[in-house]
Amino acid sequence: VDAAYGDNGPEPDDEDSDYTQEHYKESYKDQRRRAHTQAEQKRRDAIKKGYDDLQAIVPTCQQQDFSIGSQKLSKAIILQKTIDYIQFLHKEKKKQEEEVSTLRKDVMALKIMKVNYEQIVKAHQDNPNEGKDQVSDQVKFNVFQGIMDSLFESFNASISVTSFQELSACVFSWIEEHCKPHTLRDIVIGVLHQVKSQLY
Repeated sequence: VDAAYGDNGPEPDDEDSDYTQEHYKESYKDQRRRAHTQAEQKRRDAIKKGYDDLQAIVPTCQQQDFSIGSQKLSKAIILQKTIDYIQFLHKEKKKQEEEVSTLRKDVMALKIMKVNYEQIVKAHQDNPNEGKDQVSDQVKFNVFQGIMDSLFESFNASISVTSFQELSACVFSWIEEHCKPHTLRDIVIGVLHQVKSQLY
């Protein structure tokens, strides 16, 4: 009976087993698909947030572009405006570095002039009567003339008089280049040495 039951009775349900395995495969595929979808959505959200941050940070992205109107800026436009803004910042940084360098040179020249003036004052305090009544108005004029002659040489070499506009531009350029504190200091020292050698 057992044998007969074994031959004709219920056996392991192969169809249920196949269904379970297929269901597991389907579930695994769904999980993989869901995980991939979530990762892709997370990546897209991160990219969108990046563009939103750029648009909020870059000033030119916030300005009204009448050629676009009220439409949302495209990613290409946001990137281009960001690149333009970075290039602008690089130029501004370079300009500011040059200005800082010029100011440092001016400060150094002023410090040198300060030291020289302090030495002159100290020498006068130590010997208040030294040189008294030995320098005439003619000598004072000679010092002034020497300074002006030296300045006129660079002025004459730098100035163009083709037009008043060009003259004006050249004058300001000459002032910037030839009338800096350390340049004037060198001119004055040279003239003073020359006048002193003539007197003594």
